[in-house]
Amino acid sequence: MTDTRMRQGRAALAFSFLVQGVAFALLVTRIPAIQDRYGISDALLPAFLAAVPVLAGVGSVVTERVVRRVAPSLVLRWAQPVVLLALLAVGVGQGMIQVALALAVFGLAVGALDASMNMLGVSLQRAYGRSIMLGFHAAYSLGGIAGASLAWLGAHGGWALGVSYAPVVGVLLPLALVGSRWYVDAAAGPAVEAGGTGSGRGVAFAVLLPFCLVMSFAYIGDSTVSNWSAKYLQDVLGSSEQTATLPYNVYMVMTLLGRTLGDLGVRRFGAAAVVRAGAVLAAAGFALVAGAPGVAAGMAGFTLLGLGLCVLVPQTFAAAGRIGFEKGGPAGSDAAVARLNVFNYVGFLVGSPLVGVIGDAWSYRGAMLVPMVLVLVTVGYARSFEGTGGRYGDGHERARAADVGRDGHRL
Repeated sequence: MTDTRMRQGRAALAFSFLVQGVAFALLVTRIPAIQDRYGISDALLPAFLAAVPVLAGVGSVVTERVVRRVAPSLVLRWAQPVVLLALLAVGVGQGMIQVALALAVFGLAVGALDASMNMLGVSLQRAYGRSIMLGFHAAYSLGGIAGASLAWLGAHGGWALGVSYAPVVGVLLPLALVGSRWYVDAAAGPAVEAGGTGSGRGVAFAVLLPFCLVMSFAYIGDSTVSNWSAKYLQDVLGSSEQTATLPYNVYMVMTLLGRTLGDLGVRRFGAAAVVRAGAVLAAAGFALVAGAPGVAAGMAGFTLLGLGLCVLVPQTFAAAGRIGFEKGGPAGSDAAVARLNVFNYVGFLVGSPLVGVIGDAWSYRGAMLVPMVLVLVTVGYARSFEGTGGRYGDGHERARAADVGRDGHRL
């Protein structure tokens, strides 16, 4: 496979991550408008919200089985349009049943999309022989910022949901379909020759357990920020309503910055060092938020959280995929990524209710200490993120040899 083909595949996959960031942000940031449009009661809303990650977990499990027969690129090629069309259906539906069906389809398709995107990302990173996974997730963060900004415009302008969603879907859907022509299933190329057994054997859950825990803890932290940062700044630290909207924006910008630079850090210092540093920064951010005497200190804490948490998820996918590949070749890598992806949704489901229950029963300052402790646990698992040779590249000399394409050029 030529270096040009690999670069095209990398760019196409990055665009897919960006589109997913836009779509997901447009959904979650307009939840109040969705609730108003369909008359969903406060009592029923949690069930609607929980259904999306639960069904996404189902979609991820199904994808693990599907990719045994078809390439992950094919799953991604069709899952992304379904996600976009389901988002549009949420905006233009006429009743409770329609929105419930649209959210169900959205959830199932998101699970397939997240799993297949990360499968392709892991296989491309393996073919490149150096860290590029954080760059894909940086594209997702950029899409999230763009989607949240578009949602703000829609809310500020008083636009109907359909009016907000239709132009975005109309632009992104054809671009995603065109871009999907350049997806690369790199696992089937030189990387297989470089080190996978190709046996397709599954990976024991005990081997994946550290990564599953890290994934869950990272998303508990992330959902804490997305669901509670505004309330915390306003109710606990006494900010204005306008100022209370800033922490999540700052968090997203820092996430984008950290992921943009993160691959360089992995190449220079190794995956374990980056994960360890990210966990320590995130824990310091939660500690600062919990003890913040005022708004400025709270904002500084959320800034640290963005820089710290942002590296954990991409590195967890990369490490689990690498171990899956060592155990069972490309099929083992895909299975490991799909199983790990389920814990993305576990953390998302647990995080917000956990903080809410502790906040109501004790205090919201105390509640911030719980995700702090969980991300600190990640430090103890940091060694699991290395290969046999210590730093990221040291244990992958055979994979680095695959950098030389069949035409003799570097990828």
